[in-house]
Amino acid sequence: MEGNTRTIDLEAIRANVRALRALTPERAALMAVVKADAYGHGACQVARAALQAGASALAVARVDEGEELRAEGIGAPVLVLGLCGPEETRRAAALGLTLTVSGPESAETLGRAAAETQRELRCHLKLDTGMGRIGCRSEAEVRRTLAALAAAPGVKLTGVYSHLADADGDGPEATEEQLRRFARMLTLLPEGLCRHIANSAAIHRLMPRAAYDMVRMGISLYGYPPVETETALRPAMRWEAPVTYVKTLPAGESVSYGCTWRAPRESRIATVAVGYGDGYHRCMSGKAQALIHGRRAPVVGRICMDQMMLDVTGIPGVNPGDTVTLLGRDGGETITAEDLAAWAGTIPYELLLSATGRVRRIWENA
Repeated sequence: MEGNTRTIDLEAIRANVRALRALTPERAALMAVVKADAYGHGACQVARAALQAGASALAVARVDEGEELRAEGIGAPVLVLGLCGPEETRRAAALGLTLTVSGPESAETLGRAAAETQRELRCHLKLDTGMGRIGCRSEAEVRRTLAALAAAPGVKLTGVYSHLADADGDGPEATEEQLRRFARMLTLLPEGLCRHIANSAAIHRLMPRAAYDMVRMGISLYGYPPVETETALRPAMRWEAPVTYVKTLPAGESVSYGCTWRAPRESRIATVAVGYGDGYHRCMSGKAQALIHGRRAPVVGRICMDQMMLDVTGIPGVNPGDTVTLLGRDGGETITAEDLAAWAGTIPYELLLSATGRVRRIWENA
């Protein structure tokens, strides 16, 4: 019996790139954000698909993620969004990764690495316009950072960017203030830098004025726009697991740890080979649903480490070996990452990333 699997449709990734391209001005390049193993979809596979469809640059969070791309022969520009220590910076120089500079200290770290490795190091300056995470927050700090970069002859500043904190929020005030700060701080910088601030939400809401020279495709690349949009995007991930056992319980019998659920009538219960050890969150117990034979079945009792149970009383013909869809479409029914996130009390990003190493991944349409 096959174990549980996540299937990634790479044609959906390519279709989403094309759809997002249609929303942005041609002058703005497309950067595919493939950090965290491409939100659980497979960094190298997604990177290739996105580049095939029109992306020209990639973004990761850490140097080791960039190393993975380079090891697989992906030579496109790669921006490391997080900050790096000296050893990581030297590795990045050898790999030709573009690093983030967030102040004079990080500029000095890059300068030392460039001198030690005898390689030119490219970087983008991060501006903190309201996220409160990393980046230069004041004009004085920008000037000090530019001075530090000027004192590091092996370092080349090629871009500048910021991150919108509330582009998917209900009110525009915070975002508009960030855009004003970004525009004001750009006047301190030399001409010719690649400027970018638009994330997925801004691609849907703020084009073309927030496009600048590049936009960053994050969650929308994977088919889950963070705001309402008329643009048709295709979720790329499907998660399935097999039924391993089916039994009939009399009314009043309990299911799973703690006896939190009891059969309200004679019930058919299907055991499924997935649990929180696979990344199917235990906190969804008693809330989640799954699809079998094109119909919804509720998860009953507490989700276990390796198994969970479905009430399939109203679904005829369920047998061991049948496929259960945890995420994706079965017939006319669909379970989305938003559904899983609502049951787990979190956001779709986390659910897309939740699968553990026990869940086999398959890539379609490579």
